[in-house]
Amino acid sequence: MPNPKLGTMTKDVGKAIQDAKAGSIQFKNDKFGIIRAGIGKVSFTNEQLLNNIRSFMTAVADQKPEQFKSKYILSVTLSSTMGPGLDIEKSSVDPSSPKFMIDPSIISAKK
Repeated sequence: MPNPKLGTMTKDVGKAIQDAKAGSIQFKNDKFGIIRAGIGKVSFTNEQLLNNIRSFMTAVADQKPEQFKSKYILSVTLSSTMGPGLDIEKSSVDPSSPKFMIDPSIISAKK
């Protein structure tokens, strides 16, 4: 549903279209602290998926409240829309980790 808070109802239609075409997404957590967001499609290359994961995880880490002192990202799971989830090693996708996105094998080759 259109929502002014999400920018889907606006008087600046040109900017909204430009943002949508650029791949802007909105995300928020549910009452259990789980964040769900689309990061790619089947047609994307591995490099495009890695770039989207990198951007998404950085955006999530940037939203961490200052007063929140404990670990912010506890686990990461990647799945297709209706497929089983694959647990991802947290240190490879957590921006606060020195191993952040160093190992590109977090996404296996396409089949």
